[in-house]
Amino acid sequence: MKNYLILITLTLLLIVLVSSLNEMPVMGDIASPAYNEVAEYYINNTQEDTNITNIISAIITDYRAFDTLGETTVLFTSITAVVSVLGFSIKDKKE
Repeated sequence: MKNYLILITLTLLLIVLVSSLNEMPVMGDIASPAYNEVAEYYINNTQEDTNITNIISAIITDYRAFDTLGETTVLFTSITAVVSVLGFSIKDKKE
């Protein structure tokens, strides 16, 4: 019974994912909202929204600040994990 419940759940998840793929615009489509609305908003409103003249800097530090913070956190966590693993192995070899 438990296996059937897992199978049904995975099947429903697969249906949702495939239907989402069918609704996405074709890659490289010039009519895609990512090419039109978002870029146009950034170009037209960056100076008024952020008081920064460089559009790329405004996107990274202001519009996508939480995303950049998340990426930095993941990078810091992975570096900390690698250093801690290497630190223990070097410490064990010296003794």
